Amino acid sequence: MAAKILLASSNAGKLREFQVLAKDSSFPLEFELFPGFDSIPEFDESAPTFAENSLGKALYYSRQTGNAVIADDSGLVVPSLRGRPGVHSARYGGVGATSAQRIEKLLGEMNRMTGMERAAHFVCAISLVRQNRALTVITARADGEILLAGRGSGGFGYDPVFFFPSLKRSFAELTAQEKNQHSHRGKAFRRLLAVLPDVL
Repeated sequence: MAAKILLASSNAGKLREFQVLAKDSSFPLEFELFPGFDSIPEFDESAPTFAENSLGKALYYSRQTGNAVIADDSGLVVPSLRGRPGVHSARYGGVGATSAQRIEKLLGEMNRMTGMERAAHFVCAISLVRQNRALTVITARADGEILLAGRGSGGFGYDPVFFFPSLKRSFAELTAQEKNQHSHRGKAFRRLLAVLPDVL
């Protein structure tokens, strides 16, 4: 019988991404969106690290169910901007800002930066909790650099301006399979799959 895990999100796209990645697992898994997620008061992701936000969110929603719950927090880190956007990646540019507006702000702040000043990395933290008990917290990153302008039409968020040197393309230019193989979220999820048989 497949282990049922609830994703603390209402994002069907994120669910599909996890379901695709889970197909590589020899451990039978069944992922579902958290039922009634949008009717539950939103968790305040105000911690200073991705791992703390991820774990806090998973613990918060696990109190509503007996099933195992996973939650992730991810974002873009630019060391030359003292780590910004960081844990504020989704809110960078202000409440309600679009991805295009967040990218515009980022490129504006990096306008005079060159070479290694444009180094950046994506971070993803995934936490697994059951009945208000933390089972594991996994983190992973993908290293690259920020382009001068966006390239590609795939992906989401900062993907068009995140250049991945080993493939010589932006994340928005990668196929879904390529991105799953190399992205921070893909790496973190595969690490999670590796430990699931021992923690569930």
